[in-house]
Amino acid sequence: MTVTATERRARILELVRAQGTLRVADLAARLGQPEVTVRRDVASMTEEGLLHRTHGAVSVPSSHGSPSSVGAVGMLVPTAVKYFDEVIDGARAVAAAAGTRLILGIAPYESADDQSAARQLLESGAQGLLLTPNWPPDGDSRDSAWMGDLSVPVVLAERAPTPGTPAAELDSVSSNHEHGVLIALRHLAALGHSSIALAARRDTWTAHDVRAGYATAVKILGLRKQPVVDIPSSNMEGVADQIGGVIARGTRAVLVHNDDAAIQLTSLLRARGVRIPSDLALVSYDDVFATLADPPLTAVAPPKRAVGQVAMELLLRRLNRRDELPTQHVSLLPSLKVRTSCGAEVR
Repeated sequence: MTVTATERRARILELVRAQGTLRVADLAARLGQPEVTVRRDVASMTEEGLLHRTHGAVSVPSSHGSPSSVGAVGMLVPTAVKYFDEVIDGARAVAAAAGTRLILGIAPYESADDQSAARQLLESGAQGLLLTPNWPPDGDSRDSAWMGDLSVPVVLAERAPTPGTPAAELDSVSSNHEHGVLIALRHLAALGHSSIALAARRDTWTAHDVRAGYATAVKILGLRKQPVVDIPSSNMEGVADQIGGVIARGTRAVLVHNDDAAIQLTSLLRARGVRIPSDLALVSYDDVFATLADPPLTAVAPPKRAVGQVAMELLLRRLNRRDELPTQHVSLLPSLKVRTSCGAEVR
């Protein structure tokens, strides 16, 4: 499994804190990483004041040797399973490396009480908050003034605020889903598809971004735009019938949001005599369960864990330095995991 720079750095801090002093060579051996890579990380972390380096050995500066001055931070998400468990894991790793307790709160998608849930986290001792608010799927973040009125720093996680709204004054770290759609459609176009369908939900923030990304990507790539096939919360049989109609009209490629829907469609289409990928090239969006499908699904993989890591790093920096940092809107790019469902050769 690929280890990100953020994960390496968090592990380096954890090891050095535990041992007091470590040689760079020993760090590299414990991490299972090339020594040159660890040296670059150490050099960068030394410049930031996170580490102290002398004669090949690394230690934590005295100001960082004791437990973090940030005792606890809160994290509010709509669910702790599927997509968001990786976001939570990323935030938890960075918090643990900093000696900070992470307090988790859950406000389900159907809830309209983010504000109350956030205040409960503050009552539990959170000194800062990572928030994934339940904004409407159309991407409107106007109802967000209360976040700026909180008494602690706030970083939005996996939410990009609407420009000109109060939320735009807050730090944010999110996946660039429009880029994710673009790389999926570009890959399918490179396989010879000039018409690519989209089947997507309507009820989530990500679904809205995926739909917007489809319209943009079709225009950029010069593809024939197709009506989006709506995926409801039930009646996947009807969705499979619509995809059958898409195939009958000559379109042999589809991007499906999300993995749950894509796996169900694979089975339903097989029952209708549609073979994947020979009759239909299929790409899923989310890459949570995509490898478990038959055939394994090519999938767009938003950087879920990295979103949690970078958001937590930004929150801790904000807590330690307060007003020295400008507001930051960080957009992380998804990647494409090529497997067998799209008809490409897997190497």
